[in-house]
Amino acid sequence: MMAKNKEPRPPSYAVSVVGLSGTEKDKGNCGVGKSCLCNRFVRSKADEYYPEHTSVLSTIDFGGRVVNNDHFLYWGDVTQSGEDGIECRIHVIEQTEFIDDQTFLPHRSTNLQPYIKRAAASKLQSAEKLMYICTDQLGLEQDFEQKQMPEGKLSIDGFLLCIDVSQGCNRKFDDQLKFVNNLYIQLSKSKKPIIIAATKCDECVDHYLREVQAFASNKKNLVVVETSARFNVNVETCFTALVQMMDKTRGKPKIIPYLDAYKTQRQLVVTATDKFEKLVQTVRDYHATWKTVSNKLKNHPDYEEYINLEGTKKAKNTFSKHIEQLKQEHIRKRKEEYINALPRALNTLLSNLDEIEHLGWSEALKLIEKRPDFHSCFVVLEKTPWDETDHIDKVNDRRIPFDLLTTLEAEKVYQNHVQHLISEKRRVEMKEKFKKTLEKIQFISPGQPWEEVICFVMEDEAFKYITDADSKEVYGRHQREIVEKAKEEFQEMLFEHSELFYDLDLNATPSSDKMSEIHAVLSEEPRYKALQKLAPDRESLLLKHIGFVYHPTKETCLSGQNCMDIKVEQLLANSLLQLDHGRSNLYHDSANIDKVNLFILGKDGLAQELANEIRTQSTDDEYALDGKIYELDLRPVDAKSPYLLTQLWTSTFKPHGCFCVFNSIESLNFIGDCIAKIRAEASQIRRDKYMANLPFTLILANQRDSVSKNLPILRHQGQQLANKLQCPFVDVPAGTYPRKFNETQIKQALRGVLEAVKHHFDVVSPVPTIKDLSEADLRIVMCAMCGDPFSVDLILSPFLDSHSCSAAQAGQNNSLMLDKIIGEKRRRIQITILSYHSSIGVRKDELVHGYILVYSAKRKASMGMLRAFLSEVQDTIPVQLVAVTDSQADFFENEAIKELMTEGEHIATEITAKFTALYSLSQYHRQTEVFTLFFSDVLEKKNMIESSYMSDSTRETTHTSEDVFSRSPRGSSLDYNYPDSEDDAEGPPPYSPIGDDVRLLPTPSERSKYRLDLEGNEYPIHSTPLNCHDHERNHKVPPPIKPKPLVPRTNVKKLDPNLLKTIEAGIGKNPRKQPSRVPAAPPEDIDQSDNYAEPIDTIFKHKGFTDDTYAVPDDSQNRVIKVRNSIVINAQGDEENGFSDRMSKSHGERRPSKYKYKSKTLFSKAKSYYRRTHSDASDDEAFTTSKTKRKGRHRGSEEDPLLSPVETWKGGIDNPAITSDQELDDKKMKKKTHKGKEDKKKKKAKAFNPPIRRNWESNYFGMPLQDLVTLEKPIPLFVEKCVQFIEDTGLCTEGLYRVSGNKTDQDNIQKQFDQDHDISLESMEVTVNAVAGALKAFFADLPDPLIPYSLHQELLETSKILDRTERLHELKEIVKKFHPVNYDVFKYVITHLNRVSQQYKTNFMTADNLSICFWPTLMRPDFENREFLSTTKIHQSVIETFIQQCQFFFYNGEIIETPNPVACQPPPSNTVQMVEPMVPLQLPPPLQPQLIQPQLPADPLGII
Repeated sequence: MMAKNKEPRPPSYAVSVVGLSGTEKDKGNCGVGKSCLCNRFVRSKADEYYPEHTSVLSTIDFGGRVVNNDHFLYWGDVTQSGEDGIECRIHVIEQTEFIDDQTFLPHRSTNLQPYIKRAAASKLQSAEKLMYICTDQLGLEQDFEQKQMPEGKLSIDGFLLCIDVSQGCNRKFDDQLKFVNNLYIQLSKSKKPIIIAATKCDECVDHYLREVQAFASNKKNLVVVETSARFNVNVETCFTALVQMMDKTRGKPKIIPYLDAYKTQRQLVVTATDKFEKLVQTVRDYHATWKTVSNKLKNHPDYEEYINLEGTKKAKNTFSKHIEQLKQEHIRKRKEEYINALPRALNTLLSNLDEIEHLGWSEALKLIEKRPDFHSCFVVLEKTPWDETDHIDKVNDRRIPFDLLTTLEAEKVYQNHVQHLISEKRRVEMKEKFKKTLEKIQFISPGQPWEEVICFVMEDEAFKYITDADSKEVYGRHQREIVEKAKEEFQEMLFEHSELFYDLDLNATPSSDKMSEIHAVLSEEPRYKALQKLAPDRESLLLKHIGFVYHPTKETCLSGQNCMDIKVEQLLANSLLQLDHGRSNLYHDSANIDKVNLFILGKDGLAQELANEIRTQSTDDEYALDGKIYELDLRPVDAKSPYLLTQLWTSTFKPHGCFCVFNSIESLNFIGDCIAKIRAEASQIRRDKYMANLPFTLILANQRDSVSKNLPILRHQGQQLANKLQCPFVDVPAGTYPRKFNETQIKQALRGVLEAVKHHFDVVSPVPTIKDLSEADLRIVMCAMCGDPFSVDLILSPFLDSHSCSAAQAGQNNSLMLDKIIGEKRRRIQITILSYHSSIGVRKDELVHGYILVYSAKRKASMGMLRAFLSEVQDTIPVQLVAVTDSQADFFENEAIKELMTEGEHIATEITAKFTALYSLSQYHRQTEVFTLFFSDVLEKKNMIESSYMSDSTRETTHTSEDVFSRSPRGSSLDYNYPDSEDDAEGPPPYSPIGDDVRLLPTPSERSKYRLDLEGNEYPIHSTPLNCHDHERNHKVPPPIKPKPLVPRTNVKKLDPNLLKTIEAGIGKNPRKQPSRVPAAPPEDIDQSDNYAEPIDTIFKHKGFTDDTYAVPDDSQNRVIKVRNSIVINAQGDEENGFSDRMSKSHGERRPSKYKYKSKTLFSKAKSYYRRTHSDASDDEAFTTSKTKRKGRHRGSEEDPLLSPVETWKGGIDNPAITSDQELDDKKMKKKTHKGKEDKKKKKAKAFNPPIRRNWESNYFGMPLQDLVTLEKPIPLFVEKCVQFIEDTGLCTEGLYRVSGNKTDQDNIQKQFDQDHDISLESMEVTVNAVAGALKAFFADLPDPLIPYSLHQELLETSKILDRTERLHELKEIVKKFHPVNYDVFKYVITHLNRVSQQYKTNFMTADNLSICFWPTLMRPDFENREFLSTTKIHQSVIETFIQQCQFFFYNGEIIETPNPVACQPPPSNTVQMVEPMVPLQLPPPLQPQLIQPQLPADPLGII
């Protein structure tokens, strides 16, 4: 059974390959190809084919197991499948004759028969005979495959007779044919099949082949097969044909002619070669080796096929050629890179045309080698040429091999370089010539477009030579210069008109009337008209100047680094030695602290780093600061610690202050949150007053490892947070430091903590005495204009050159002390040198004994600022005017200098002040003695000045406690805050230049006293209250001076006539209503914050002019009533109102006035501004207009010369007859409050209940957005259909979304959709505009706008950020706050609008136009709310930004530049903007907290 199941073995045949053999004499120098034919058939792979097989063997090899002392070789067996699929095994035997290598005779064998008989044997036997592979196998059989001949014997089934048809070697073909004939006769006797194999047909001789064919044709059934073992042609065919002859069941053999077979074989080789070469070309690195690549490709069929056909050697050669090509290509590219880089190197090393213009290339090479930067551009290699060294592999080394410069290509580059320098020199000359031509054209004005000028320069030689781009570049540079000059001149003009600006009130922005007044005055100036074509820039400069009036600090100074305060501090720091013991007294008087507990808060280890730095600068935890030793107890805590609040405050550790350190936006935000938590914890849970007021200090760590450009952003954000938290901010000092923290930072922060502790423990006397001030006898303030054309040391030289000059108190960086004998005693004089803008805060708030007012006789603006400042100085304070110029000769040679010096001297004469001049070229006038007479005058009036100041302070302690001059410039409260202002690159510093309290925001209780105007700005409801004086001081502008009550006096001899008129005006009112308005109360209880009656006809009257007409508010209707020459006496009213008592107190004491009332020059200058703008109105009209429009106007200073040139009438402040009706004011207040609540209700109702546009009921339109979407379909179906229809059919429709569609069609679209949600808009045959209108109506009908009302204010605030990148990132964060449903729909709509805007060239709908059409639909504003009217443009610009930056906001794309397309609208008149326009400043008023934190409630702890 098992035998039956076995598969039948394939038939086996033994073929004997025979042919001419024997000695060299018999067969010639080479054989007939029997071995090669056998080799190719048995082992057909190219790597296993050996073209050389020798028959000359040694005796040992002959006796080896391969030859086995036989004259035949066993080649092994081959299994073949026929066409019919039947397999057979063919054993191959080669009959040959081996020659002894010694005797060159055939080896002796067991079979001694001659070759012809031996070759015809049909039975072969040889025990353990091994298969033959190649000649190298002999003697090394163990290294090759060992396979024995089956059973040691074989029966031959057929013969393959080989005939060499090539030329042969020393062999005659006839002899071979004769030998073959004999052999054939012998073979035919065996009755076995025979086939003739014509070998070496690749070298065939035609007539040889014909003779063979003729020989075969004479024999019966003898077939000739033309073969070539070298090219593997018909080798298998001849064996297959023989098998077919041996097996009669197989078909007749098909013999293919050699040429046809050769073509077929070569086609296989060519195809395989192409595939292999493509495979090799995938290798792109010329460093690859054959071993690595062949291992990767060995399993690839194309690789294997080629190896089988052509062999590994050819494959390796092909690979090597490819690698060489890659290397040469790499060298070519590197050479091209070097040649391309050569011009830059030559520009660096040979940029001087004069030096190389006449040098040859070889001389230039020598010059290049001598350049110091030679090795940065070129490399000298040890081996040359460069392309045969490893330098070609140094891709990162961009230096050019020096030997490359010897090539012709490099020389050509040098020649082109010289020609370029020559042409560039000519081009530069022509550009400069064209620039001079432009400078000669007088009519070119700032901002004038290039198109308007080009026609005037077309014939210019230089213009014709340069390109259009160059001409525009030169014109642009010329425009920038004249624009910059025009702006400087415009700014100078604003300073010259200082009186026009310094009457602005602190509590409101300039009204439209005031701005009209300013423009009316300035419009007459040529410098104003010069910027006519740059009106936005001009307006921006004007607003920036007004902003400086509100925030006049050295940081906001328009002169930048030329600010007088900065230059004075630098000079004094270099000139004076600050005394350490003076600093220690800063804290000793009030709070003598020896140990300081510090809590250090930071993130990611920053707190510990700062603590380590402080300990490094300490000795045994003792820190030296300003001459005193402090014991420091440091407690660093990471901001992420969950035990933050518990570690902050323990029974054993009570911190005096907290250092908050940051080095990134993330850490800064984290710190801000921590501080808010700490203050909330102290406020809500522990109710600890000390903890609630714990001083915090923000410290910016040095950014050593980050990009330097991040530092300004961190500085700006840190300053903003410090302003909002009302705490100091310690910046990174200028310069480079190896560590994160600098000693200066630590000292500054520690001083801030000590100052805060001093502030909390210091008990300030309600009435300061002279002893409280300081050790100085006189306090003089020297004022100078920022940017004046003289050096600071010139005006300080009279003091610094004196031997009696010394440093002032520590911390007073702008003061010095003088010891000088005045009269009979030595006096200590403190000189504080300030800019005019810093001096304004000192003028009213601090004790000043005298002013030295310096101005440049070369600058009108300097005189203008002096006039504006001097006008508001009390006339009891002595003044010294100082004019500065180069020499006395200027007075006679320069009319402008003469005019300004004469004006200064004239003003000094009018106000009885001292006047002198300082000359930069004269040493005599720079001595201290210049001011001796002035100091003497100040000393004489000292008691009067101090008495007046102390009297003012006594009366003001009821309302506020103010610092005095002697206090440290930084010795004030640490509760600082500034409103965010777009006109400042950074927030104002926490310390003002002159050391007063800094507080901009009103308290929550004070906010109720202010109303919002149409622009969202606050203005006071009543006249400026006395207790808001602290707000005004921070802005360094003339504050509204509070009317001071008279000091009680006895023995009144006569009544002031002006006071009498005031009394008459008050008594003239209806006495029946007086009691209802004025309660019977003691005079000191009268509310001094009420409104006062103002005279009507005294607007243009100078001091001393009297009139009998007064305006008083009526009780009931607040009407203006004129009372002329009427005195109504009511005894009861007199007593009730305290007239008799007050008259008795009105002694004839001279009350301080202002210098503007003493100088005709000062007063007439201010009056001239008013007349210029009110020349067409009468006095009464002007007053009436001001009264009726007062609600929307700024309130000027109550002692403004334009409103009240006489100060004595204000003695009636204590007279209740002329105070406002408190009850009436309360009623108006309630009415306004009630109205405001109603407005809020209306606004709220309107926000959530929009007007119904539809006249039919709908279960889809007008429904909440959340009801119309699902998770699978986040976009409402109606929106999708409309957008799809618009984008498919009408994306290029002109005026899309702007042109209204048919209203009936819009309604029909929605009605049809209501009935069938699957309706096709295309089938309705409606216009694109109708569909667009229906889409907008969908959003308009939503209960809530797509952009929530809660985010409108954040969008408004973010849009005011000046930095574009920061603004866009903030907007992106706001969008993320949308409800997910709103976000998806908003993203979808904005993406659609972005696609619409991309077709603006055809539909003329840019992002700007689309935002105008869409923002009311998306935001649903309340247009009846007047507050909203001023922000419409801002909201529209926000939607425009969303459309333009759609990819950035929703798809994480890059921020794109957004040039305004001009195809959609006609070009403006000035089509070419030669200079970049300035961004108009948005100046918030000082009291505008809603611009800082609109959404947060008032925090009693001062966090916000």
